[in-house]
Amino acid sequence: MSIFVDKKNTVVVQGATGHQGVFHIGEMLNFGTNVVAGVTPGKGGQDVHRVPIFNTVGEAVDETGANTSLILVPARFAKDAVFEALDAGIKTVVTITENIPFHDAMEFVHYAKYNDAVLIGPNCPGIASPGKTKIGILPGSIFKKGTVGVASRSGTLTYEIVNALSEKGMGQSTCVGLGGDPIIGTTFIDALDAFEQDKDTKAVVLVGEIGGTAEEDAAEHIKEHINKPVFAFIAGRTAPPGKRMGHAGAIIARGKGTATSKIQAFKKAHVPLAQFPTDIADLVEQHS
Repeated sequence: MSIFVDKKNTVVVQGATGHQGVFHIGEMLNFGTNVVAGVTPGKGGQDVHRVPIFNTVGEAVDETGANTSLILVPARFAKDAVFEALDAGIKTVVTITENIPFHDAMEFVHYAKYNDAVLIGPNCPGIASPGKTKIGILPGSIFKKGTVGVASRSGTLTYEIVNALSEKGMGQSTCVGLGGDPIIGTTFIDALDAFEQDKDTKAVVLVGEIGGTAEEDAAEHIKEHINKPVFAFIAGRTAPPGKRMGHAGAIIARGKGTATSKIQAFKKAHVPLAQFPTDIADLVEQHS
């Protein structure tokens, strides 16, 4: 099995004819993703890698039965793109776009919940289940089919850790990039609960970073609800106090959200922590 996505996902790419759209449609097709449509207003009737392009998501859904959308449009159009997808009946939305205004994200995250849809992102690399599908911009070459679930707030660190796991012969059930913004659709807790229910996931890796309380919340949830082994890495240990580092969500306030507070929370939950990203593979191997 896998979490959130599998072979049944039929994907429409919003922003399909731009440089990123063209490139990543090709990469997803190479991975085995069932990309059935693209959308760019005014470009209907064209195609990208033989994938038909439509003017609206509604047209794409009616013609192809797409049930999943990948959002690759610029930030100023992202809210409307997510709303358009949800209004067309799409039930899984992966939003790659970064620099989306917080108020826009608040609106479409709420609207996704109202529509009982899975929203991953924004400002994320997407989701991949080796052997089944990849929806997003994750590099397909690093993945190996296996039993380790990965949930991460960081894109590039995810790639490094997944690659290290694969090189150790430990494949992944699903890797989900949650996104680095303060307001996101799918959280660590959502992913943990899904991995706990997934019979093919035997261990879980969480990749966190400074800012917010997502990791502390996850640690509390692990103590109460998660029985599978969980491993973690926290980025930003050397960040100067009071600094904002990289992601919009990496903001420390009033002593909360520091690397120290997150590390302490995971230690209390008996979650083994890696000092460096590549150490995660060794930790998983030692406890398997």
